[in-house]
Amino acid sequence: MTNKKAGTLWVVATPIGNLDDITLRALQCLKDADVIFAEDTRVIAKLLAHFEIKKPLHRYDEHSHETASGEILVLLSEGKRIAFVSDAGTPGIADPGSRLVARTCTELPDAKIIPIPGASAVTALLSVSGANSNQFVFLGFAPHKKGRKTFFEELRASTVWPVVFYESPHRIGKALESLREVLGDERRLIIGRELTKAHEEIFRGTTKNAAERFGSGETQESRGEFAIVITQS
Repeated sequence: MTNKKAGTLWVVATPIGNLDDITLRALQCLKDADVIFAEDTRVIAKLLAHFEIKKPLHRYDEHSHETASGEILVLLSEGKRIAFVSDAGTPGIADPGSRLVARTCTELPDAKIIPIPGASAVTALLSVSGANSNQFVFLGFAPHKKGRKTFFEELRASTVWPVVFYESPHRIGKALESLREVLGDERRLIIGRELTKAHEEIFRGTTKNAAERFGSGETQESRGEFAIVITQS
């Protein structure tokens, strides 16, 4: 599928919590887009309403990839301007946006694919971690089931660079206990909870301290989304 007048796919970063973190350029792209595709239309609808932007809104996620990406390719072949956003942060980082970009590059190489940079939980936490981040390893979300045990066991070998990964509030307790098992009680962690939001917390301590603070899923401290930095041993 090729077309010299192929349209533009804007890959737009959106706030990870605080709506004021959106960039002026991102707002302009959302206003200029013919159609907006979002990982979760309910989340982006709140953002659009806040900034009084009204645009056709379609869903694109892991489950709708084939159908939605096909629709996007058709629109791009017609010269349309498409804005793609994830739930929060930068699309393509631990979400299905990478598949959309890959398919567009393969099937519609004349389309312009333009990054609109902005918030990212990875860089936000690293920037205040104090860890040497000239080089680091990012592992996305820890697996839910298959491969979860292996995921944590392999962290034992990660001693050269800081390691960053995400975890949900439902599994943070188990994740921290797994880290204690493979790394011992004294490995240093930096944990970002609810970054940029009203109840933001930056925790610095050991695997033992972290498990004691965030280990119970019933506590206020274990609510919210988590980003975790494991420092070099």
